[in-house]
Amino acid sequence: MPSFRITVAYDGTDFVGWQRQANGVSIQGLIEDALEKIDGRAVAVAGAGRTDSGVHALAQVAGFTLERPMPADVLVRALNAHLPDAIRVTAADEVPPSFHPRFAARSKTYRYRMLNSDVASPFERRYAWHVPGPLDLEAMGAAARILDGQHDFAAFQAAGSDVVTTVRDVMTSRIAECGLRIDWGLAPTAIRTPQSAMLCYEITGTGFLRHMVRTIVGTLVEIGRGRRPADSIAQLLVVGDRALAGPTAPAAGLFLVGVDYGPVCS
Repeated sequence: MPSFRITVAYDGTDFVGWQRQANGVSIQGLIEDALEKIDGRAVAVAGAGRTDSGVHALAQVAGFTLERPMPADVLVRALNAHLPDAIRVTAADEVPPSFHPRFAARSKTYRYRMLNSDVASPFERRYAWHVPGPLDLEAMGAAARILDGQHDFAAFQAAGSDVVTTVRDVMTSRIAECGLRIDWGLAPTAIRTPQSAMLCYEITGTGFLRHMVRTIVGTLVEIGRGRRPADSIAQLLVVGDRALAGPTAPAAGLFLVGVDYGPVCS
């Protein structure tokens, strides 16, 4: 019985998230349904992590075991033939049966995109948070770097979360201007700067709490708007009160960029 690891990209706008649920269409559920058609039996799929409703992925990782042997490239084509266009399997590899996409992961990287312009582009609304008005990118960057290292991120988790510990290790936390946007011909005067209206916050860590990245982004935007100082983010790490942090940024701007397994599983 061969075991496989697949890499999956998806537009999460129209789904309830990664995890199969009683109501709504999930990424995991659609992949399991596709595998049942391919393997002729119910196949359980494990993911590297759970993305929430509306969150996207560039390289989510999932694992499962089949009864039917097949080459990895054939599996990719077969899965994509049964999946909607919003979900694409980009790669597949045969792995040892002991491989688990969540427990074998060394780190995950998330990216959040913010469109800092006066007018929201209709072509970015599904993939970025529209944040109008001036932002102090230098202050936001200084605040983001404070999150590097091991901290208690209780202030940045979803209310009512039930986890054993809220301590997490962050390797990098950075925000920068990026030119990844669709040019839709709007006059440059309506955008902060023509080539840098899109801001990207990127964070890599060993694990994340529910809504952690989106709450960090909401707090960074408040800092960028001058509503709180950059060093206030350090106080939030100490106090650990979710009510004192910024709002939860919309799901549309968040992407799971990739999962790192180190040299053994890469």
